[in-house]
Amino acid sequence: MNLKIIKKEVQIFSDGSCLRNPGPGGYGTILRYYKYEKILSKGYFLTTNNRMELIGVIVGLESLRYSCNVIVTTDSNYVCQGGTKWIYLWKKKNWKRSNGLPVSNIDLWIRMNKIIKKHKIKWNLIKGHSGHLENTFCDKLAKNAANNPSQEDQKYLEIYLEKNKL
Repeated sequence: MNLKIIKKEVQIFSDGSCLRNPGPGGYGTILRYYKYEKILSKGYFLTTNNRMELIGVIVGLESLRYSCNVIVTTDSNYVCQGGTKWIYLWKKKNWKRSNGLPVSNIDLWIRMNKIIKKHKIKWNLIKGHSGHLENTFCDKLAKNAANNPSQEDQKYLEIYLEKNKL
């Protein structure tokens, strides 16, 4: 008997926000499997908008216990381009950009690289603040989290302190 294994299809909607860049930030993520939804959101004291966009998608993907077909919907070109193109180029170049400098947010891109291998992902880039229902909700979650931070973005804090010699 030849059984075909059908993977679950999960939708992930995510958005990140930063009150100043850098500054307090947060992400809002919705995981949807049929009629079931899981909401994820967290705020950080000091971070960047790109880190929040990335962390939102990463946390969503890391929440999946099994290999799935995933549709990731985000308004972040940085996350979409990074997840579909740049990550493979950076990995080949030992996490360096074309100018030879290290990739920004390398800690998060390495996490992303590890988790995207587990799933079949379709990336869906949408225009932000265009009335997309889930994106609007994720944006509100992210802004609320940014206004009520509870976490340190430890890696960014290290980078910030080194850069500013504090």
